[in-house]
Amino acid sequence: MEYEQITYDVRDEVAVITLNRPDKLNAWTPRMAEEQVDAINRANDDPGVGAIVTTGAGRGFCAGADMEATFNTRISGTDPGNDTAGGVGGMPKGVDWVSLCRRSKPMVAAINGAAVGIGVTMCLPMDHIVAGPAAKLGMFFIKMGIVPELASSRLLADRVGFGHASDLCLSGRLVPAPEAKEIGLVDRLADTDEDLLETALAIAATYAANPAPQLRMIKELLTVNATEGDLIAVQQAEHRYLAECWTSPQHAEAVQAFLEKRPPVFTR
Repeated sequence: MEYEQITYDVRDEVAVITLNRPDKLNAWTPRMAEEQVDAINRANDDPGVGAIVTTGAGRGFCAGADMEATFNTRISGTDPGNDTAGGVGGMPKGVDWVSLCRRSKPMVAAINGAAVGIGVTMCLPMDHIVAGPAAKLGMFFIKMGIVPELASSRLLADRVGFGHASDLCLSGRLVPAPEAKEIGLVDRLADTDEDLLETALAIAATYAANPAPQLRMIKELLTVNATEGDLIAVQQAEHRYLAECWTSPQHAEAVQAFLEKRPPVFTR
């Protein structure tokens, strides 16, 4: 796919996907989503990539959905993308954003400037969210007369708790990065806005250094078991993967490296 609204490059073992409509503060469109999906699958299929960072070009991460290209187009009677009416959460039909993020290689969001609406919800299923000190995040849906999407009515509460999630969604207010970190909406703050991307890349590199099959297994266990109330079922799911790991070359290499007092060398 030819990219018109994002860029894609690989830095060492980390793929960097950059939302690239800086003149519109990277306002989201269905076309952008399709390009993101293609880039994520490209990274997942590349054995040289161990993790993925998503950030925004220019002054902002993503100022929400493009008003003219999405909402106004839909109000006028035209679908703004490839059958978003038949999709989920405004995504083109066939795009399951949440499932893609959860089954992908580790994903880190690097939020620079404003992240509003889908600029927030696209990040919630990712594994780690880093923000620059000047970033501001907002669940702006109520201000547009709509409701949150992309499973954010659960994922947001998972991250910040029911009370904070209610406040963010019912007010639609913008939250400065330090407060977002305090309530758990952001996992880490970069020291400065200028070193945001390097901070995210360093975090992603610590994930990429680990064995790829087991990274995917852990992500699935966290996804499935996070709301599982039956601890026996939780342990059974863990044990199925544990038994698989016991016979894996990655486990054998980790044990051998420990015994030989050297860093492990994992193949993807």
